Amino acid sequence: MPQTRVAVVGSANMDLVAMAPALPRQGETMLGTDFVMVPGGKGANQAVAAVRAGASCTFLGAIGSDAFGVTLKARITAAGVDTSQLRVVYGASGVALVMVNAQGENAIVVTPGANDALVGLTEEELATVRAADVLVAQLEIPVQTVTAAAVAARDAGTRVILNAAPARDLPPELLAAVDLLVVNEGEAQALAGRGREEPRALLDLAPRAVLTLGGEGAWYVDRDGAEVHVPAVRVDVVDSTAAGDAFTAALAVGWGEGRDLIDAVRWASAAGAACVRKLGASVALPRRAEIDELYVPA
Repeated sequence: MPQTRVAVVGSANMDLVAMAPALPRQGETMLGTDFVMVPGGKGANQAVAAVRAGASCTFLGAIGSDAFGVTLKARITAAGVDTSQLRVVYGASGVALVMVNAQGENAIVVTPGANDALVGLTEEELATVRAADVLVAQLEIPVQTVTAAAVAARDAGTRVILNAAPARDLPPELLAAVDLLVVNEGEAQALAGRGREEPRALLDLAPRAVLTLGGEGAWYVDRDGAEVHVPAVRVDVVDSTAAGDAFTAALAVGWGEGRDLIDAVRWASAAGAACVRKLGASVALPRRAEIDELYVPA
């Protein structure tokens, strides 16, 4: 079977991750237990995760001219992602400050830096999108860039997966180009006004949608009438920071390889579960064998 070709347009950040017994309250200083500095950003994470899940992947993003940018490009390239079209812009790279408690829950502050400069996609970048089997995008970069990529993908017959995180107003031309929407409960509430009690509300936005609920699994719905709950795979949780990125990337790879979408959600759930067993973002993204180990077919 030929490799699925995935194009990811999105963010790249340096993640500064601190672990502590609990998340500090406002004004509180807390002594942490561990610290790691790893490449992150939803775009970069999903690109790395797609490669580890078995796809070939080109990443369209932007990094700064600082030391973080140098490290980001080196690490993403070393993971097997095609970074030949990764832009370098003058100034700071994106940075995420991540706090993780003993239960694996997190709180995150992101400063976009160079990610905000990812505007005006070139013809070469758009050609990469058109040549892919699946385009994966998120919302940590300017929404007009996501829209331009999605429209180019739709016009070329490339499937479009939008992980609408963080939630923001979505222009009609973007929604018209989306094949599959992936959101968590908070994002679903922000976008559709409904969460787990009515996942089909997401179908007002896209023809197919996946609502992720962490340890409570995920719902897949579509306009053909499907409404299927996929249980979560039970594992010991260390850090949930990149679980959603592992899920979205595996979903794209599975769908691109020809799995039906419900089975692709099951495989993606195994990817999310494999991810939460490790600390950090990109370093925790699972390889295909780890996903297959936890995958439970219908």
